[in-house]
Amino acid sequence: MQNREVIVIGGGMVGALTALLLAKQGDNIHLVEKKPFLKPSVSGPFDLRVSAFSAQSKHLLELAGVWSDIPENRLCAYQGLQTWEKGSQKLKFDSLEIGINALGYIVENRWVQAVLWQALKDLNNVTFYENRAVKGIVNGEKSVRVTLDNQEQIKGQLLIACDGANSTVRHLLNIGVTAWDYRQQCMLVTIKTDCPQQNITWQEFRETGPCAFLPLAGNNGCLVWYHSPQKIAHLKSLSAVQLKQAIVEEFAHLPFDFAVLDKGAFPLARLHAQDYFKGRCVLLGDAAHSINPLAGQGVNLGFKDVECLVNLLQHSSDLPMQTLLKRYQWQRKPANLLMQSAMDLFYKVSKSELGAVRLMRKGVLGLAQNSGPLKNKVMKYAMGL
Repeated sequence: MQNREVIVIGGGMVGALTALLLAKQGDNIHLVEKKPFLKPSVSGPFDLRVSAFSAQSKHLLELAGVWSDIPENRLCAYQGLQTWEKGSQKLKFDSLEIGINALGYIVENRWVQAVLWQALKDLNNVTFYENRAVKGIVNGEKSVRVTLDNQEQIKGQLLIACDGANSTVRHLLNIGVTAWDYRQQCMLVTIKTDCPQQNITWQEFRETGPCAFLPLAGNNGCLVWYHSPQKIAHLKSLSAVQLKQAIVEEFAHLPFDFAVLDKGAFPLARLHAQDYFKGRCVLLGDAAHSINPLAGQGVNLGFKDVECLVNLLQHSSDLPMQTLLKRYQWQRKPANLLMQSAMDLFYKVSKSELGAVRLMRKGVLGLAQNSGPLKNKVMKYAMGL
């Protein structure tokens, strides 16, 4: 049992998972979250913010003891993944090809956060600071002190920043970033279909950007539509009936009837912190890196950060904190940069209208579909197996 005083800033999925795993190791956790926590309703409508959890991420939530707490009617396993360019051969992945039950699981972010928070509330070594913001940080050689917006102060041996892409901690520490805007937006539309629960997620590539379908529990689903900011602004202004008509006319073909339930959009941007730590403060998840959501790897990369740091804190606790945090940066920064760069390349190639590039895309998809063991290796890597 470590019995460290650890300050975690940000109580979202990454922050809450970090807090829970460290609390179970015996650390005293101070969890600061700027928004009050509200438990979602099991019978409520599906939220727009959903994530595709890999097998590795599921394992971490099982290790934390919370995976089984997610209600069955909010959890959707998918066995198939398909991707194609409009008019080209489909690249298909199937969980049966590698002998597992599912390639991944689509879950609402708020439900993952909810089961993590419930588990944290049951522990007596976790102190909560809800509806509180960080206003100052004194980053010392042997300790770190945080001042909140109510002037309360928290002192610890380590500060873990999980406060998102617009991280206050990163800003207060003057850690620079490399970032750019993709000049596109991503629209999310939750729908109710006239067919049973789907078990395949798919993505069609177009010059205007991808169109994707994410299955949700029951006969629900989520459409993902990439387009220009002007087009997305127009789509957001439509009524549910008008938006459905636009989807029927302009989106990838949907083999079912449906009703639009909710819609929302966000700009696409990439961000990477120039340093993952400073003194006794360390960045995890979106505070350190945000990625194009093209392949649904955002939360999975964040959970890999969590796993790496928690393992180092558990198994290398005899090391000086600076050495331990350097190891974390050495392990996670190159891996995250590689995934960001791969998604950027894939995104740019997928949008190119050049004839030679389009032919190459179709050829690559065809080769990949018939690559046998290589395709399965790619699938296992994406799942963290």
